[in-house]
Amino acid sequence: MERYLISFDDGTMIIPEGELPAVADASHQVVSEARDAGVWIFGGGLQSQRASVVATDGTVADGPYPETKAVLGGFFVIEVSSRAEALEWAAKMAAACRCAQEVREIMYDPAS
Repeated sequence: MERYLISFDDGTMIIPEGELPAVADASHQVVSEARDAGVWIFGGGLQSQRASVVATDGTVADGPYPETKAVLGGFFVIEVSSRAEALEWAAKMAAACRCAQEVREIMYDPAS
């Protein structure tokens, strides 16, 4: 089994305020379906705020860096048998959230 991070950038999910409850319900339905299928590991939306960047020496700065235009808006991690299956789950969430989803395989680490 392979694990995938499926995510979207903050600002790409532009939904009229009156439609937000329907979008939330649709995305929760996809999450429920993924849980029922046994592929869901973890996920959620992120608060719209600037991240803190912690450097290797422990200093903390406001982030993201100015040249970064996109920040993570939400994500979920699934465990599936193939990239094709991960893309199917991403398509379901894209339809529910009304925004494109990025799909990236998580590198296997036997120690984790």
